[in-house]
Amino acid sequence: MSPVIETLPLTGERTVPGIPAENYWFRRHEAVYLALVDDCRDAVVLEAGVGEGYGAALLSDVAQRVVGLELEAVTASHVRRRYGLDVVRADLQRLPLPDASVDVVVNLQVIEHLWDQPGFLRECARVLRPGGRLHCSTPNRLTFSPGNALDDRPLNPFHTRELAAADLTAMLPDAGFGAVEVRGLHHGPRLVERDARHGGSLVEAQIALALSGAPWPADLQADVEAVTVDEFELRSDDVDASLDLVVSAVRPGSSSPTARRR
Repeated sequence: MSPVIETLPLTGERTVPGIPAENYWFRRHEAVYLALVDDCRDAVVLEAGVGEGYGAALLSDVAQRVVGLELEAVTASHVRRRYGLDVVRADLQRLPLPDASVDVVVNLQVIEHLWDQPGFLRECARVLRPGGRLHCSTPNRLTFSPGNALDDRPLNPFHTRELAAADLTAMLPDAGFGAVEVRGLHHGPRLVERDARHGGSLVEAQIALALSGAPWPADLQADVEAVTVDEFELRSDDVDASLDLVVSAVRPGSSSPTARRR
């Protein structure tokens, strides 16, 4: 008998692997995790907002240790059971870790949910060792909610404040970060072809279907299920036109030779 794979229920926001209709969103998020693998190698990694846990599990294959933080009890318990990871229930705006205790903080598709974004970033800088890096991804406000002013309430009911690249990077110096790298996640050529087959946007086609409650057309279902992680491109050019932002920042200072074991 095949083992039963435990899954979390869909909420309309959390991405869950192994569900055909969610494959596009899963691969879109997986692409960013894969881009962070080298930076997490042999490092003590904090994932602030572990979600379903698949990303932390991926990083745990190369990291010295991964600690996940998650506020919701059911989700935290799921990650412990399914992936065997160290998960602590916590408010992300008050990180329950000592100063200078981790090498890398990963925070993907979470900051847009937080009320105190500057405070959260200060907490990330506090727990990072000198020379440590923060990797933060978020939907690009300019393409995710085009036409919305920054102070307007986001259309997505799960979001408190959505960010463009300039909004996010402007908060980093005051939070205690130095060097900043900004990249954007884009559709590669094969996804651009899929966009063209569905009225110009595979994303909009999926959203329209979800809102209508209509059955999945066979061609859309096939295209969504066939998306692979390598169909996304993470680039430093044309960031304002990207789907998701990935901002990496360094806590200034030099780490000691023994701070990060290799």
